[in-house]
Amino acid sequence: MSHAVQQRPATAAAPLRSRPLSHARLPRWTPAAVAAGSVLAGCGTGLAAGWHSRVQWGLLSALLFVVTTYVLTARVEGSRQARDRVATSVIWVSFVLAVVPLLSLAWVTVSKGVEVLDGWFLSHSMNGVLDAEAGGGVYHALLGTVEQVGIATLIAAPIGLMTAVYLVEYGGGRLAKAVTFFVDVMTGIPSIVAGLFVLATWNLMLGFGPSGFAGAMALAILMMPVVVRSTEEMLKLVPNELREASLALGVPKWRTILKVVLPTAIGGITTGVMLAVARITGETAPVLLLVFGTKLINPNPFEGAQSSLPLYVYEQYAVGTDAAVARAWAAALVLIAFVMILNLVARGIARWKAPKNSR
Repeated sequence: MSHAVQQRPATAAAPLRSRPLSHARLPRWTPAAVAAGSVLAGCGTGLAAGWHSRVQWGLLSALLFVVTTYVLTARVEGSRQARDRVATSVIWVSFVLAVVPLLSLAWVTVSKGVEVLDGWFLSHSMNGVLDAEAGGGVYHALLGTVEQVGIATLIAAPIGLMTAVYLVEYGGGRLAKAVTFFVDVMTGIPSIVAGLFVLATWNLMLGFGPSGFAGAMALAILMMPVVVRSTEEMLKLVPNELREASLALGVPKWRTILKVVLPTAIGGITTGVMLAVARITGETAPVLLLVFGTKLINPNPFEGAQSSLPLYVYEQYAVGTDAAVARAWAAALVLIAFVMILNLVARGIARWKAPKNSR
């Protein structure tokens, strides 16, 4: 009786279990400790070397922070992780270098501006007050700024909006390329050039005198390319499916733009317009050429000289006395608050008009 030889089936080799590699990691508090040590080392080196510039201290501290981060990470975690940490450190250093001057500017302006800023300062003009004397206010300059910026916005916002609509929705030939080229050129022109253009045409050729409206036209020239560029980018972000769906229903193109495209992009368009307003609010050169400035309250922007907040700051700081410099700092604080309020309004409108995602 033959017994069948039962062959044992070949079993696959058991997979090798790899041991989990235990990588050493730096503690979470390492970046903060390295930053503190770098600051102390940078400041100590600056004091020992006799450097009077705090900027040099800060740059040395930033360099020590990046170098120390790389060396520690490379020794503990490896060169690959060290390169990643260095990139993160450079980003943080760049952020700090950008924020510190802004915070310093805001602190100096607030600390020096609050000395004079009160209800009297906001509700009175410089009528009857000598520049070297204490007293007076900024009401006439604030009124002029509001009127000039408002008129410039009424001129530039519709023109810039319609130009952007043409470039995105209709333009495609040589005319569109020419318009885009000139918009790019206008974006970089100095403000004094816009003021000289209005001065040569409106004042000298047509014979009109200085007024807030003349300054507003120069500000509108500076504002238009910013509105065109920001609106153009917002319109490009609108999905083409929305346009195609509206046109497929038989809706005319102009109505599609009016009822579908613009409402979808209205939040970004509003933000762009407000940023353009903030850009022109601090211009001094066009106002100096076309508005001339005055100590009196002139509520009529179409006749007679007016003042504005940037021009008021320039005039008061040029006087040089303690009272005039204090008024200049207070007016600068009012100007910053004015621009901040505009930006907050823009963000509120953008959130209010933004399309709601239906769940």
